[in-house]
Amino acid sequence: MDERRLPTASDPAAALTPRQRQILAFIGRTLRERGLPPTRAEIAATFGFRSPNAAQAHLVALARKGVLELLPGSARGIRLRAALPESVGATDAAAPAHGGAVPTSVTPAHGAAAAAPVLGQRHGSATPAVSNAPAIPLRPPLTRREAFEADWLQLPLIGRVAAGSPVLAQAHVEAVYPADARWFARRPDYLLRVRGWSMRDAGIWDGDIVAVQAVREARAGQVVVARLGDEVTVKRLQREGRGWRLQAANPDVADIVVRPGQELVIEGVVVGLLRPQGWL
Repeated sequence: MDERRLPTASDPAAALTPRQRQILAFIGRTLRERGLPPTRAEIAATFGFRSPNAAQAHLVALARKGVLELLPGSARGIRLRAALPESVGATDAAAPAHGGAVPTSVTPAHGAAAAAPVLGQRHGSATPAVSNAPAIPLRPPLTRREAFEADWLQLPLIGRVAAGSPVLAQAHVEAVYPADARWFARRPDYLLRVRGWSMRDAGIWDGDIVAVQAVREARAGQVVVARLGDEVTVKRLQREGRGWRLQAANPDVADIVVRPGQELVIEGVVVGLLRPQGWL
């Protein structure tokens, strides 16, 4: 007799299939490590699906079961509705079928997960990061008016940044746009227009708008807005010996290696992506 567990309020993942649990765990892990959810193409590549349409079908099923929400108009429009339940664990995230690639992790000899290095504003040195960062909390029920007032942000859109000046200087603000906070993995502070194709293979295209949380620390593997000298760039932050590497996601664009002693300032972490459809 098939004794499948019934879903409960304390464990909403009880009704998920093994594959759905793996995908849900992968989404949660990507949110923790990168600060933004994966694209359909990334899910398909990880789990060996033939096309992103298969990933979309699984996401729709997960949305119907109430564990995530799909946000239209964004390549990464996925939002978890609550913290991942205990029944969705590391074994789910590490076991994609059909020959898909296992999400990368670094595990020491004794089995404890290694924390990614953190780049800070002052010293630029590697310090332990919290490996079990909290998942997105479930919001309490709100009235319609409260939801509108609480979730809509007024975000400045930053265009070209003049050499040596702060990113949020008034002269750089092209306009201010309303945005629903629920579109993003974490609450952003500003929008930045991307110029160029250096992050093409990460799903960030020329002309896209990235939502940025203004922080001064970032973990290796996160997509960041970084200032190196007078230049501001969007790249993935990686460790490079005792220094850092600003990694492009385009084989035609060279990475930027930051040597020890060079000044590298983190202006923020990318927490979402908007693709303009004539409104930005």
